[in-house]
Formats: sequence, C-alpha cells, structure tokens
Amino acid sequence: MTIDLDGITDNAALARLCALVPLDEAGRNAVRLASERSRRIMPRREVQVEGSAIREPLLVLRGWAARIRILSDGRRQITNFTLPGDLVGLYRHDRPVASSTIVALTPVTVCTAPDASASSTLGQAYAVSAAHDEAYLLAQIARLGRLNAHERIADLLLELLERLGMAGLATQGRFGLPLTQETLADALGLTAVHVNRMLQQARRAGEISWQAKEMVIHDPAALARQVGRAPVQVSG
Repeated sequence: MTIDLDGITDNAALARLCALVPLDEAGRNAVRLASERSRRIMPRREVQVEGSAIREPLLVLRGWAARIRILSDGRRQITNFTLPGDLVGLYRHDRPVASSTIVALTPVTVCTAPDASASSTLGQAYAVSAAHDEAYLLAQIARLGRLNAHERIADLLLELLERLGMAGLATQGRFGLPLTQETLADALGLTAVHVNRMLQQARRAGEISWQAKEMVIHDPAALARQVGRAPVQVSG
C-alpha cells in the first residue's frame, strides 16, 4: 500500500467524520458540497492567528498543520497537530477569537465547515470531534509532564497512527509522517539532538522504521503496552 504523505485524499475528512459518528446522507452531502469550495494554504503560512477574530469554522481536508505557542525568547511549543478531518475554530459563542496560532506544515486545504444543522449526525460528529480534541490535549499535557523521552516519542507516534487511521491515512502501523525531527522536538519538549538519539534507539530495538517520510510502527499493540497507552475513548 502507498501511504499518502500529506493527507492528500479527497475522502480523508469525510472518512474521519464518519469514523466518529456514521453520517447520514444529508451529512455526507453537506461535507462533499463544502469541500467543493476549498482553498489552499501553503507551508509556513498561518491558518489562524492567536487573538484574531474567527470569521468561520474550518474543516481540514488535506495536509498537516500545527497549533503553536511562541515564547518571548523565540522558543516554540507545538501543542498538537491538525490533521485531515479536524475542525478549526468551531465555537458556539458569539465573536470567538483564536486561542492559539495554527501554522501549515505542508500544503493544507481547508473549507468552511458545513453548518451542524445540515444533519443531526453531522452535529453529533462535531461534538465527538471536540471531545477528541480535549482528550488529545490532555494526553499532550501528560506526555510532557510525566513521560520520559522514549515514552513521549512512542506515545505521540501511536496517537498519530490512531488519528490518521480514522481518516483512512494509516494502516498496519504504517503512515506518512511529513515532519522534521526539529518539529517533533518542538512537540515533545525535547531538543532535536535528543529526538534523533531516541529515534535511532527505537530503530535499533526494531520498534519503528522511518524513511522517505513514511513511518512504520512494527508492533503498535506491543509498543502501546510498553508505554502504557490506551486508545482515546470519549463515548460508550
């Protein structure tokens, strides 16, 4: 199987939403119609800027972006990654502003998220998506606060495998990973040198392979047991 490195699959966003809640035909049609009016954001350009007014909620159709916080001395913390099927700027209150900056890491295609009222199942998918966002943010807090370097890397890779799998962009432990080691370091609170050392260690242990922007986790279940990771669950 050829893995799509940047999430350039027209059905990825729809697949992810349907994985959260099976969409009815009205919901599917609403997503398809919205995706026909998409726009592209080039790498290193901002999807949204912290403190700026949010004009409309967005649905990510393709590509990778990162939610970031820049410190006064120029250091960067990536709080999470934004992937195909994710929603950006979906709020229920009036005049929302962006709580963080989101920057495109690859070419990113977005569209205006279809209104939840288009379908009852679409509204449910949006609610479950928001619950997943919260769960992944809590996982990031625990990752940075309590896990060692090897556990941080493994936990993040397993999370990405899980999330990309819902969008049909990962299978059998294999997925595109269009990130630099510096970007991983910014997400994990480590130096790039330390990330490189830990990745080499994981390769030698036979846990992963990473080449040509393709990541392979050879035994995801065993790695998850090793670092104590369980799949995210937000509903019964």
